[in-house]
Amino acid sequence: MPDRAGATASDGRTGEGSGDVPPAGDDPFAWRDPDFIRRQIGAVDRYLHYFSPVVRGLENLPDTGPVLVVGNHSCLFWMPDVFVVARSISERRGLDIPSYALGYDLLFRVPGLGTALRRLGALPASDGVARRALDSGALVLVYPGGDREAARPWSERDRIDFGGRRGFIRLALRAGVPVVPVVAHGSHHAIFIASSGERLAHAVGLDRLRIKVLPVFLTPLGFTSVLRPPLPLPAAVTVQFLPALDWCSYGSDAAMDDRVVDACYDEITGTMQGALDGLAAELPHPVLRGIGRLLAGRGLTFEDVRPE
Repeated sequence: MPDRAGATASDGRTGEGSGDVPPAGDDPFAWRDPDFIRRQIGAVDRYLHYFSPVVRGLENLPDTGPVLVVGNHSCLFWMPDVFVVARSISERRGLDIPSYALGYDLLFRVPGLGTALRRLGALPASDGVARRALDSGALVLVYPGGDREAARPWSERDRIDFGGRRGFIRLALRAGVPVVPVVAHGSHHAIFIASSGERLAHAVGLDRLRIKVLPVFLTPLGFTSVLRPPLPLPAAVTVQFLPALDWCSYGSDAAMDDRVVDACYDEITGTMQGALDGLAAELPHPVLRGIGRLLAGRGLTFEDVRPE
């Protein structure tokens, strides 16, 4: 896992969670505990073994310095892709270079869970906190699609859906850091989401908590909800780090220029969609592939494509 970085997703919304008192006043970075992370790696690897993940293009991730990593979010709260990305970051950058992940601030208010997330290095989603992390030379991982993308219907499993959220674009422009897109394929094949349940979430008032979805699953026994979620299938997860996008030439003031922001948004979503389309064409049956790799005992694999 990345140094003190949590495997949580963010939709780019701001807001600090309350929860426990940090060990050093109100400094959100003081929670980071690399020894705690090291103790979790074995359990994470055992969990990921079920999804027999393969990582490509890790050489595209800078091994030092500030960088904003932007991923597509899948498979709801099982999110094996997020864990794979987190492990990949630690493989590339080690545990001595701080890395963080932005997460939904409501999670940090859950007793126990909030503490664990902070010790892993997750931060409640906030532009200010993310900027401070980047300015300090750290890596920041963000999932702009948030719950909307993680709960998209199975029929849209190979679609990038950030919902028009552009906060991460403005963050990257202001901070002047490289942006590394990372695309995950296969994890959303592991569950069958019939509907994201956006209307249902609104009807029961979940939108007051800024929860926009209440997904409905299809199982062999019929429909079910998040109250009784089905176990995921052992779909093979493929994660591909893409070459960094450099928007530094636009300058920090471009963060206020909607035309530049829109152009950057179109560039990164188009690049990621193209990569996801390529993976879907190359690997059309992640569940069958995953069963084969699982039976063969294939665990987390890093493909090294760097020239000798």
